[in-house]
Amino acid sequence: MPIVMTRSIPPDPLRAPQAAVWSPSLQKRPGATKHKLLTDAIIADIDGGRLVAGTRMPTHRDLAHRLGISVQTVSISYKEAEQRGYLKGEVGRGTFVRTRITERADRFMLDRTAHGTTDLSIIRAVYTEQHEQASRALMAALASADNSAFMRPCRPIIGLDRHRATARSWLAGLGMPADPDCILITNGAAHGIFLAVAAVVFPGDVVLTENLTDHGIIGLANVLGFTLRGLPTDEEGILPEALAAACGSGEVRALVLIPTLNNPTSHVMGAARRRAVADIARRHGVFVIEDEVYRPLIEAPLTAITSMIPQLGFFVTSFTKSVMTGLRIGYLVVPPKYAIRVASILRVTGWSATNVVAEMASCWVEDGTAQALLAVQRRELQARQALVREHLGPILASAHPASLCALLRVPPRWSEEGLVRALAQKGIAATSSDPFIAGGERPANRIRLSIGGRHSLSALRDTFDIVRSTFEQLPPVFDVGPMA
Repeated sequence: MPIVMTRSIPPDPLRAPQAAVWSPSLQKRPGATKHKLLTDAIIADIDGGRLVAGTRMPTHRDLAHRLGISVQTVSISYKEAEQRGYLKGEVGRGTFVRTRITERADRFMLDRTAHGTTDLSIIRAVYTEQHEQASRALMAALASADNSAFMRPCRPIIGLDRHRATARSWLAGLGMPADPDCILITNGAAHGIFLAVAAVVFPGDVVLTENLTDHGIIGLANVLGFTLRGLPTDEEGILPEALAAACGSGEVRALVLIPTLNNPTSHVMGAARRRAVADIARRHGVFVIEDEVYRPLIEAPLTAITSMIPQLGFFVTSFTKSVMTGLRIGYLVVPPKYAIRVASILRVTGWSATNVVAEMASCWVEDGTAQALLAVQRRELQARQALVREHLGPILASAHPASLCALLRVPPRWSEEGLVRALAQKGIAATSSDPFIAGGERPANRIRLSIGGRHSLSALRDTFDIVRSTFEQLPPVFDVGPMA
């Protein structure tokens, strides 16, 4: 009997998996359109675990035929679910259930640095021996002084008068003049963004942002239940014509943006673009929440968008990305009409910011230490970004001499996740673009490297060489991902 030789053919990692057989029941509700019913069903089944992350959704035509609805209705629902962070479309492969933001952040950003890993996955300020010595001196000074002025009070909720006076002087240096009654002390910029959004945005409202933006606002959309839509950008940020078109629909409640050194693209919005954004917001009555956590890193004068529209603008900054990561205190400027409302939200979500950390920030601003450490940040980032350009120039998609990160182009045939895994196997933690995608057209494949933290220039030089050589390799024939 002849022996027939056979060989097994491994699956093609680039071939799309078979679509799920999914047929929801669309229960009619008064006033609800078919696309609304379908969108709600998609979200309910993802939240309920019936559609798990990575599942390929039925094609538009197949699902339309199965449910007896139009292909256009399915397309609208898929698009809406994608904008809300539940689905993602991949050209040539289909539409997939997206991992939720909290899970995506956990997968791509290390909570603790693994032993032997160079962690470039999390944005953080540069840390040097000067920072170490300055913090030791500050804590020693506080320990020997009378602390009752800031340790005993629990009011005002918006922050102690002295701390807000210091905030006013710091904000003025960032191009944001403010009345002390409109300044709130917060536990960092993320806290400030939450307070601003919660004050003006309600479930179901439409909020605009950059198509690639900080994952914090994407997470807030999931928590607060608003619809987040990403707008196309260029080297200066959101395109005015896209913003005007979106606002023209009459559905937009607010715009949340990072005008200076956006995470992860590093774009910086110029004066003319800032005026254009302010004019569009004023014309359509759209609130602008201006996340300027990176603003202190830029020495050039830049007028705050909020200063041009004080009745609609919220301005947020902090010290965590520019002075010291652990100095988690922020300043939030609010429109006069919203001062009481935001203070009430601050009270019910944390009573007030932590006075001892606000005191530390105030001491450093008053004695010039904050400015000195900021100068160290700027010099160190200039040197680190020079290394980025020298060693990663051919694969560099976007960066800035003052930025804490760099965005790299993923070579053809590699997937973002595959390349992140390949770097992890070589002891380098990086972040794919997935946690930063706010909707709209999926940007080209990118990987972000964060270059802050306590790394020597020689160590970063070696790390960048490994990154470049990994990018130059061909991917494995079959990328199986993490093995059980």
